[in-house]
Parts: sequence; structure tokens; C-alpha cells
Amino acid sequence: MQRGWQPPLPDMPAPPADRAWARLAPPEGYEPQWRRLVEAALAQDLGPDQLAETGMTPLAAARNWKPATVALYSKVARYGGVGLPLARTPEPEPLTLELRPLTEVRGEAPEHLRAVAWCALALGWPATVGQFRALRRDEVHPTTRRLLVHTDDGEWSVPGALTAWHAWESVRARFPALAASPWVLPALRRGPGVDSRVGGQLSTQALQVTFAKHAVRTALHLRATASARRREAVEGLAADYLTLSYDSYRRLALAAGAPPVSPRGAVRALRSVSRAARLAG
Repeated sequence: MQRGWQPPLPDMPAPPADRAWARLAPPEGYEPQWRRLVEAALAQDLGPDQLAETGMTPLAAARNWKPATVALYSKVARYGGVGLPLARTPEPEPLTLELRPLTEVRGEAPEHLRAVAWCALALGWPATVGQFRALRRDEVHPTTRRLLVHTDDGEWSVPGALTAWHAWESVRARFPALAASPWVLPALRRGPGVDSRVGGQLSTQALQVTFAKHAVRTALHLRATASARRREAVEGLAADYLTLSYDSYRRLALAAGAPPVSPRGAVRALRSVSRAARLAG
């Protein structure tokens, strides 16, 4: 029988934080998130009972977590038996955002083209990071007008992504490790892991970082190339890009009408559509 977290008895000292966490089993399916939660808590010398008392505020402040991240780790903690209050995942802000600049080809650097192809594909196939991590090249089929994505979950037609796709495929063909890789979004360099290699499968965290870097670089490009007439509008868009995550990008694509690929995020995207309609009057 799995042991859940229990508060200490009155006047009884809590065990050391590392021992207290070691007594708990990570919730099934959330092992990576549980590991990062425990690491963040131990860095603040907080065991499960102290975390239940303080809430997520010390961890969020130390790690600079956004509200959506706090909500995620609060849920993971509760799934593992830690008595935290339920935190609602915040609605994406802004409700709408121009996303096309993130899909525009601006050069031939492999890192840039990989991110552009990802963003272009995600506008019509807004899959989760995990689904993109597992997406294979033989599951994406270019036609004369669009890309067709065939996975075990179904088939999707993605217009508007051919230019980015062909640019990425053309550049990766110059590098044997990338040309031979089965992954749509392969690693471009070796990482710290023992099994890491060029052309290998990227981790979820590496993909999140890849997207964030691309969004920031796009923001800097927009600022550098904006005309005086469009500078104010571009500045607002660039400011949003500086903090844009892939999860928000995906929800914005869903809210703009892209067909759902998985249930995750679809309900919140529909709520965003309704909220935007109400605000528009």
C-alpha cells in the first residue's frame, strides 16, 4: 500500500527534509516533475510538512516560476500526497497574439530552421511538447500544398508550413547525423547525458528551452527591423515574445482555431475564445 504524506504529530519534530521526501513515492506518470519539485524543496531545506505549511511561494520565488508552473507543481505535490491547496491553472495571457513571425525563415542556421519548422507545424498541429519530442519524420508527409501528419492518434492536414519544412529538411540534409535522424526535432549537439548524441531525441526540457530561445531571438529581430511607423505595435508584440512559452503558444494556436491534437489545453483554449468574444462586446 502506497504511503501518503502525513503531518507530524503535535510536539514531534519532523524528520530531515531529504528523509521525509524519500519516504514518498512519486505519482505515476509525473516522475520528472516530482523529481524537480523535490529538488526545489530540498534547495530551500523544506520537507513535505514544511511545504504544506508554507505553500509554493518560497519555491516559486527561488526558481522564478510562473503561475502556470506553480499550478503544475502544486498538482503534482497533491498527487504525491502533500497537503497543498489546489491551484488553478491560469488562463493564457494575452488572449490572442500574432504568431506568424515565429514561423518565418530568416536564415540557414540549423537551430533557427528547426525552431521555425516546429512553430509552423504547431500552428496547424498544436501537439504537446511530448508529442513533438516523439514525432518521427516518417509521420510527416509533404504534398504540393500542405503537410500531412499521420500518427497513431489520427491524421491532420497542416497548411502554411511547407516553406519552413523544406528549408529545415534541406539544411539538415547537409549533416549526416541530422540526415539520418528519424526525429523531426533532433538534437543538434551532444548534451551532458551519457546517451546524448547529435541527431538523438531531445528531452522535453531541452525543447522548452529551444522554443524560449527562438521566441526571444524573434523578439530581438522584430525590434531591430521595425519601421518607425510600426515601432509601437512591434514593441508590444516583442514584449509578449520575450516571455512566451511553448505551452502558451500551443494554447494560442488552439484558441485561433487549430484542431485539437490532444485534450490537454483544449478546454482552456475554448474558454479563451469565449472570454475574448465577451471582451470584444
